[in-house]
Amino acid sequence: MSTTEILFWFLSVLALFSAIMVLVSKNPIHSVLWLIVVFFAISGHYLLLNAQFLAIVNIIVYAGAIMVLFLFVVMLMNLNKETEPQRNIWMKFLGVISGGMLLWIFISASRSAGEMIGKTVETNTGDIGLIQNLGKVLFSEYALPFEISSVLFLSAMVGAVVIGKKD
Repeated sequence: MSTTEILFWFLSVLALFSAIMVLVSKNPIHSVLWLIVVFFAISGHYLLLNAQFLAIVNIIVYAGAIMVLFLFVVMLMNLNKETEPQRNIWMKFLGVISGGMLLWIFISASRSAGEMIGKTVETNTGDIGLIQNLGKVLFSEYALPFEISSVLFLSAMVGAVVIGKKD
């Protein structure tokens, strides 16, 4: 087993364990912190695929900015057991049905994974994830969607300023 495979399995186990801890943790702040670990594990996978730009963006944007925002929102909400509303039996029933459907999807996905046996992912090869190639594709083939998304972000910022402005 090579070093790349050991790192892949370590990051995979870390990501799955952290994702489960996000769901299982009773304290919402602990859930947010476990989600940051998930993002770091995913960034490790990007590094193994030779996509350094995606790894850095994932850490800066998701693990940095968005998770800090989540942490502040959770801390400002001041979630306590006393203020948490009691769930009725129908909510629990819908939760069991949703969990069963998710389990069914996992079983179906694992059945189709049998086709992947014997196929390997080329890790640490190629240059598709490098920022130079990403920039070429972004500003040539996807220039219009890129500009449209920038206008969308600008309008969202203007909307946030208008909503946040006190009279």
